[in-house]
Amino acid sequence: MAGRLTEVAEKVGVSEATVSRVLNGRPGVSDVTREAVLTALDVLGYERPTKLRGERARLVGLVLPELQNPIFPAFADVVGGLLAQQGLTPVLCTQTVGGVSEADYIDLLFQQRVSGVLFAGGLYSGEEGAHEHYAQLVERGLPTVMINAGVDTLPFPRVSCDDAVAADQAVSHLLSLGHTRIGLVLGPHDHVPSVRKLAAARATMAAAGVEFGEDLVEHAMHSLEGGQAATSRLLRRGATGVICASDPMALGAIRAARRAGFAVPRDFSVVGYDDSAFMNCTEPPLTTVRQPIEAMGKASVDLLVGLINGHRVEPDELLFEPELVVRGSTAPAPSSR
Repeated sequence: MAGRLTEVAEKVGVSEATVSRVLNGRPGVSDVTREAVLTALDVLGYERPTKLRGERARLVGLVLPELQNPIFPAFADVVGGLLAQQGLTPVLCTQTVGGVSEADYIDLLFQQRVSGVLFAGGLYSGEEGAHEHYAQLVERGLPTVMINAGVDTLPFPRVSCDDAVAADQAVSHLLSLGHTRIGLVLGPHDHVPSVRKLAAARATMAAAGVEFGEDLVEHAMHSLEGGQAATSRLLRRGATGVICASDPMALGAIRAARRAGFAVPRDFSVVGYDDSAFMNCTEPPLTTVRQPIEAMGKASVDLLVGLINGHRVEPDELLFEPELVVRGSTAPAPSSR
């Protein structure tokens, strides 16, 4: 007990006597200090006294599918700062292959009595994935917001980048450079953002009077290796440019082109998606479609805070417009020069 008092007191910057008063429900402590002590207790992994367990902590679960793709640490940075401004502390939960699952994290967050959960990518984005664990969030009435497109059956507000606009921007850019054999490297077949991108790409090419090459669509994992393998196949089928569903995939596409003896962008053009960190420092600098993570992060936190404060929030999807960032990885198609 003494060790716990000391650790919590040091964490908050108050005396052990103040911590003791909070834990025993005694008067003489301000609401701000009381909340700080309880939050520190949660963060340090100590159980609250029984009489205080009915209250939710000032913690918010931030569930990410990975950290290798730099877009997710970027979201965590934006969202974490905004939550702190609201007096909330993010609890980062990152999935790993063979490690803690999304469902396990939800159970852990319930144990910590978090005030809400914010997902930035997850199983909800797959039409065929396991969604049963999300029912617990509904049953317990835990405020929940999801970033980026997911299945329509889940009753949570979503904040998404407009995938259809993103695909239209990327395809239109390559068409303007004379490309007609445009490859697509997308996520899994049931990945909702990828399904939207594919439909929009077809529509944009049809509107331009260009035949859509169904043989130039590849589905892969959202990784450099996935992008490389998929692009290797597209190169053999005569693609002159490729649009990827993430920046790491696009870096894999550049590697595949070079290993096949193609120069980027002279012989083969590559477009990424996200505009994650350092994409302007690659060789060549990557043309990509930028997600407005600052605006999306703010909207998601505003929605979550509203739910935590008891406001009614409709389970709608807010769509944010992306921006095409043209750099050095795209050029006119070889046949149009």
